[in-house]
Amino acid sequence: MTTFPWLSFVVLVPMLAGILLLMVPAQSRGTVRVISVFSTLVTLFGSIVVAMRYDLAQGGVQMAEHFPILPSLGIAWDLGVDGWGVSLLLLTAIIIFAGACATWTLEDRDKDFYILLLVLVSGVFGVFVSLDLFLFFLFYEIAVLPMYLLIAIWGSSKAVAKKGPFAFIWGRFDIGGREYAAMKLTLMLLLGSAAILVGMFAMVQASPEHSFNMISLAKGGIPASVQMWVFPALWLGFGTLAGVFPFHTWSPDGHASAPTAVSMLHAGVLMKLGAFGVMRVGMVLCPEAAHTWAPIVGAVAVINVVYGALGAASQSDLKYIVAYSSVSHMGVVMLGAATMSVEGWNGAVYQMFAHGLMTGLLFALVGLIYGRAHDREIFGMGGFAKVMPGVAVFFTIAGLSSLGMPGFAGFIAEFQVFLGALASGHVVWGVAGIIGAWITAVYVLRATRAIFWGEGPPERFHHLSDAKGVEWIALVVLGGCLIAFGSWPRLLLDYIDVGTGEHLAHVLGGL
Repeated sequence: MTTFPWLSFVVLVPMLAGILLLMVPAQSRGTVRVISVFSTLVTLFGSIVVAMRYDLAQGGVQMAEHFPILPSLGIAWDLGVDGWGVSLLLLTAIIIFAGACATWTLEDRDKDFYILLLVLVSGVFGVFVSLDLFLFFLFYEIAVLPMYLLIAIWGSSKAVAKKGPFAFIWGRFDIGGREYAAMKLTLMLLLGSAAILVGMFAMVQASPEHSFNMISLAKGGIPASVQMWVFPALWLGFGTLAGVFPFHTWSPDGHASAPTAVSMLHAGVLMKLGAFGVMRVGMVLCPEAAHTWAPIVGAVAVINVVYGALGAASQSDLKYIVAYSSVSHMGVVMLGAATMSVEGWNGAVYQMFAHGLMTGLLFALVGLIYGRAHDREIFGMGGFAKVMPGVAVFFTIAGLSSLGMPGFAGFIAEFQVFLGALASGHVVWGVAGIIGAWITAVYVLRATRAIFWGEGPPERFHHLSDAKGVEWIALVVLGGCLIAFGSWPRLLLDYIDVGTGEHLAHVLGGL
């Protein structure tokens, strides 16, 4: 009896919905929105089915699908999901559903926007379930490239173009705020992609079977001499998307200029592709090099945590605060990965999930606030809780999770990472991470009080209203998940722990 291909279903539904939208007249905005939101709901259903069908007792890669694409080169449609993949599939499905709901009121070329958004998320799903390196890279590029158009066309023009050593490039395009951010993001991520591609081909060429299949590559073994230079290429390539210092500079501008749903996907999911790539491809396939380079990965991650937190604390623009906080929180992910411990790796993957939810919720709220107030300067606001009580409540929930308050998903993630750092003997890393969490509490509480709980609101903001209609769906779903996965971590941690145990056993066994 043939098993239904649930993984292909989840990957292809958004792509097929985007193709269907091409045949819908642009004037039929209601139809465009219904198809878009319904398709994301279907993928959420499919991801939940995958999680329910995954056998925790069996573990390993399950629901495998294989279809040869280029047999002569060993390239195939190889899909399969492990514990990590289940967790990140769920995250992606939750974020895209919430993002589609959050942009329900978009009126500027909404059909084109949703098509690009659905194509992008199809690529994201593909990355998390690909077992073929070529397919992995193909989906990775599908996930990254639509960002240029989504930011350049629908982004905010609030950001001011910056001058720098490559101003002669920007000048040729007469670039303003959002165009500058989109071009910077694209060029930096493409440079990272080039490093990834070189590393991948080197691994395939050096493997005994010359296979693109990641399971075969892990079993066959890649020579240590190749691993030692391939791993840093993969770390920096994937790390560029993960916001690794000093290749993070595209991220704040990209976040600040992107429209709401794109910011939610950008910080909530796309940055996780980079961290996932470092761990799943770099560390698992290059175990000896991962152990050798781990001290450097951890040291850079500490810079990310503290620098990102200080950067967020120095901002007054609400979107830039959330953007820099993402740099800091992704540093926590890489810090957990560098510990090479069960607690650290569990915490790293859980942090991907928790940060995806909290930053998705924060950017949805920022979009609501900016859409009504047309302002992002936190010190020009005040007392918004009186006119936007629901938004105030959910902003507080997201903020408390961000600073690591017990009872929210962020605490479960950070606690495991810091425990892993201390337990593995990296006391300095653990202390630096805790300092970063303390700085996070400072800027989160400051921003929350300045916007919602201070005096006011100023007279020009008396007309503001709370979230309405479909907008509530995104807030309730994301806020509810932060509380649910913070109060009952085993809902997710069992999946992550199974994946970590297998991958870490392979990495440590390969030393």
